[in-house]
Amino acid sequence: MSGGGGGGGGGDGTDQPGMITLEDLESFSEEQLSDSGNGSLEEEAETMDEGDDRLLHYWQDAARGHQVEVSDDMAEPIQQLTSNNQGRSPREHIPFTLLSHKEKCGELLYEKRQYEKGYWACITLREDTYEQSICYGFMKIMRYICQQNSIGEYLGMTLPIITVVRTDENHSVMSRDVTVAYFLPAEHQAQPPQPADSEIIIEIWPPTTIYARAFTGPTNEVTIINQINAMAELLDAPGLCILDSFIVAGYTNPAHRNRQNEIWFLQRPE
Repeated sequence: MSGGGGGGGGGDGTDQPGMITLEDLESFSEEQLSDSGNGSLEEEAETMDEGDDRLLHYWQDAARGHQVEVSDDMAEPIQQLTSNNQGRSPREHIPFTLLSHKEKCGELLYEKRQYEKGYWACITLREDTYEQSICYGFMKIMRYICQQNSIGEYLGMTLPIITVVRTDENHSVMSRDVTVAYFLPAEHQAQPPQPADSEIIIEIWPPTTIYARAFTGPTNEVTIINQINAMAELLDAPGLCILDSFIVAGYTNPAHRNRQNEIWFLQRPE
């Protein structure tokens, strides 16, 4: 059985300024994009010309809440990705095989999945906070998706966008090193386009078995550490997994009060 996507779960639903990610671009409200509030999001996008910078200003305003600066040269990638996310280009979910799952009293606790070998575009940053690292990392990845690559074409969106985080052995402190990774769409897996940005590395990841638990709400150092510790208590044999490196998978707009995420534990290679 194959598929992809984020599930529901418990978490902190506090509404706060959104961290800027690729998923922000599919969920803007009309109030955020239009002074008059008239017309649909699709109509707004169709009437935008190259001089229309409402999307850029939204990104800049939201990013300031996390001490992140969005430069003016992000205007074109933002508009391009927004246009493609509005039905003009399908978004792919990363395929996996569901191996098993664990439930308690009808509640899904976690799934065990197999992801096959594939190419990823990755960038590692070391900013002062996790939020800053993922913001700057996503913006660089977005430029790569939006034509700043060796074929000069829009590559297409895949979900989830993931971040690799590292902790100490007690799962109490996160490292400042954060890797943001984007799975190449199926049509580009055979020959991955090379990034114009030398900080982005194309890596081939081997087949991997993971344990995934869904949660909702914002992602930051505190919530991620809490989710890691909660997942470790649920696993029957946590020692089978890598215990100092974890993945946060994001499926929906971080500005949404019920953001859909997963925490992934990676099974040690046999």
